[in-house]
Amino acid sequence: MAIKKYIANSDNTITNAYKEDFNIRGTGSNMGQADILEVFSLYAQRDSGSAELSRMLVQFPVSTISTDRTAGTIPASGSVSFYLKMYNAEHTKTLPRDFKLTVNAASGSWEEGVGLDMENYTDLTYNKIGSNWINRTGSTAWATAGGDHYTDTSSSFEQQFELGTENLEIDVTTIVEQWVNSGGNVLGSKDNHGFLIKLSGAYEASSSTNLGGAAESYYTKKFFARSSEFFFERPTIEARWDSSRRDNRGNFHYASDALSTTDNLNTLYMYNYFKGTLKDIAGLDSAVPTLTFYYSSGSVPEGTALYFKNSGGTAVNSLAASRVSKGVYKVILSGTSSMTTTTYPYLVDVWTYSGTQIHSGSAITPKTHNFSNYNPNQNHVISMPNLKDSYYNNQTERFRIYTRYKNWSPNIYTKAKSNPDALLIESASYQIKRLSDNKVVIPYGTSSTNHTVLSYDVSGSYFDLDMSMFEAGYTYGIEYSFYEDSIGSYTKQPYIFKIRVEKNEY
Repeated sequence: MAIKKYIANSDNTITNAYKEDFNIRGTGSNMGQADILEVFSLYAQRDSGSAELSRMLVQFPVSTISTDRTAGTIPASGSVSFYLKMYNAEHTKTLPRDFKLTVNAASGSWEEGVGLDMENYTDLTYNKIGSNWINRTGSTAWATAGGDHYTDTSSSFEQQFELGTENLEIDVTTIVEQWVNSGGNVLGSKDNHGFLIKLSGAYEASSSTNLGGAAESYYTKKFFARSSEFFFERPTIEARWDSSRRDNRGNFHYASDALSTTDNLNTLYMYNYFKGTLKDIAGLDSAVPTLTFYYSSGSVPEGTALYFKNSGGTAVNSLAASRVSKGVYKVILSGTSSMTTTTYPYLVDVWTYSGTQIHSGSAITPKTHNFSNYNPNQNHVISMPNLKDSYYNNQTERFRIYTRYKNWSPNIYTKAKSNPDALLIESASYQIKRLSDNKVVIPYGTSSTNHTVLSYDVSGSYFDLDMSMFEAGYTYGIEYSFYEDSIGSYTKQPYIFKIRVEKNEY
C-alpha cells in the first residue's frame, strides 16, 4: 500500500463581506456545516475603498496519521509525502482566473461551528460556538481578524490557478511532519490547527491592512467541504510513498560489462512470517540474517558458498541483509561469472542467523544479458487470478497481476509448458476509476512519489490497496500502464478489471 487518505474532520468559511444592505459586515457569521467552502475578494463593491474577503479553514485528524505511522501503515519521516487535495465546486457566479491561493498552517485553535448560510450571513455565533472573521472560538478573538497563521516556508504554500476551475493539490509534507513530530522529523514541531486558505496578498483586495493588494475583484472560488455528499470530493490529505518491492528472484541475472553498475544489481527479499504475521527475527528490530549462495541441481544447496559482489563491487561469499520493515529483509548484490556452471543449472540462496540456517530459498535460474537485433514494442496479456466478487471497505487487499507476452508460443521441439512463466514488468503502474461515471479516484502516480508503481516477485506483479479509500456500493475498474523503453513512455494496457466495494456491517 503506497497511498493513504485522511478526510478533513473540521472546516469553515469566514468572511468580512457586507450583508445585502451594504451597511453591516457579516464578520460574526459562521458556515461550519455548509457543504461548500469558498474564498473570494471583492474590491470597491460598497464604495471606492471597500474590501470584502472570504477565507477557508480546514483541519485534519493528524492523530490518526501518527497512529498509522506508529503501526507501520505509513513510512517514517523522510520516506513519505503528504498532499493537500481540495476539489473544485462548479457554480453559476463569476469565477476568477489567473490567481494564486496560499495555504498557511493556522497558528491558533478554532471551532467549526454549525452555521449554513453562505448568502446572507444570518448564522451568527453570538460569541458562543464556532469561529468567524473576528473570533476563533466562542468569544475568544483571533490575534488578527481573518485568522492567525504562520508564514514561514515550512508552513506556507502557494498554487497558481490559471483557469479557475482547477482542483487544489499542494505538497504540504513539511507542515504535516511538524504536526506529527515523530522520529526522524528535523523540521521542529507545531500544534495541529489545520490550514487557513486565502487568496495571496497580491490578489486580496487592497485595504488598510493589505497595502499594495489587488485593485480588482476575484469572486468566487468554491471547493467541496467535508460534509459534501460527494465522497471523493471532500478535502483530503493524501499520504504517498513508493512501497514497491522489486524482488529479482524471478529475473536474477549475471553481471555484464555492457551494463552499468546499477543495472547489474539484483535484489532478493526474505519474509519472516509466523501464523500469517510478519515478525522480526528473535523479536529484535536490530537482528538481520546473512545471505550465502550455493550451486544446486534442484533446490538443495550443494558444495561450498559461492563468491559474488556486494553493491559496492567487492567480492564476498556472504552478505548481511538490511531490514526493510518488520520481518522483511533484503540484500542487493551482483552475480558474477564465477557462479555459472553447466553442471549445476540453479542457484540457491541460504539465509542464516547467529550461525544457524533459518531459510533456504527456491531455486534461482540466472539469466545472462543478450543484445537484440530489433527495437521491440511488445503487446501483453494480463489477468488478475485472485480477484474476488466483492471487497469490504474496511480492509487492505493485495491484488496480483499475471502478465505474459501476447501470442505466446512454446518451442514444441524442446519442452512445451502448459502455462508460460509470469513476465516481470520492471515499471508498471495502476489507476482506479468508478465505473458508473468513469471518475478517476486514484490516478496513475509515477512521478517523484511513485505511489502507484507495482511491486513484483517470482510470482508476478502485485500491489496492496486500502479499501477504505473507496465509497461502498459502487463498482470500480483497475487499469494498468507499462513503461516501454522502446518508445520512452508509459503505454496504457487495453484491459480493465472490475471490483465491487461493499460496506462491512460487522
